[in-house]
Amino acid sequence: MRAFIVANGHVGEGEKYAALVRPGDLVIAADGGAAIALQMGLQPQAVIGDMDSMPVELRGRLEALGCRFLRYPERKDETDTELAMRYALQEGAQELVFLGATGGRLDHTLANVFLLALPELRNIDARIVAGRTEVWLTRDSLELEGRPGDIVTMLPLGQDALGVESEGLEYALQGDTLRFGQARGVSNVMTAPRARISLGEGLLLVLHMRSGKRSLPDGD
Repeated sequence: MRAFIVANGHVGEGEKYAALVRPGDLVIAADGGAAIALQMGLQPQAVIGDMDSMPVELRGRLEALGCRFLRYPERKDETDTELAMRYALQEGAQELVFLGATGGRLDHTLANVFLLALPELRNIDARIVAGRTEVWLTRDSLELEGRPGDIVTMLPLGQDALGVESEGLEYALQGDTLRFGQARGVSNVMTAPRARISLGEGLLLVLHMRSGKRSLPDGD
């Protein structure tokens, strides 16, 4: 089962995802992300958080549509987005698509990106979608589908990424080490419709920026 997790961040004008929701998919909003979900054409089945960004009229509208509300204390250890993610896993999701997870506050953007590194997501297909950009975190290998000219950036997270190899990229890597904190992996370019990235040790954030149509979480 796939879950769309909608955070209360920035979405571009025209970003609509309703056509991508399949029967059995779950749409979860993190507090004020409920308004973002509706903006993108998605109807949340659950809203999770401390509800500090939830207008009364919006809650009434969603309750009338059968949306479930799970309220948490304002003083808590997790962000609303993390709570939504954990709820999705509890419900059995094997694929997570984070929307509205970037923009606005930089600390929230970084926290949402770092969620991808949680051990609970090791065997989960999880990505952040922000317009034309998709973000993954890989511990072993990742295959990208796009078009020649798409930009691919690889950033080690928390430590050096060892034994990095790539296929289908202009600047080939052959067992290279990407050092944590250095910018060597920024702005590589796809030379084929498919690219493959693998590493032997570490964590690697991979950002795929499409040169044409925006990035869509089609689940392929």
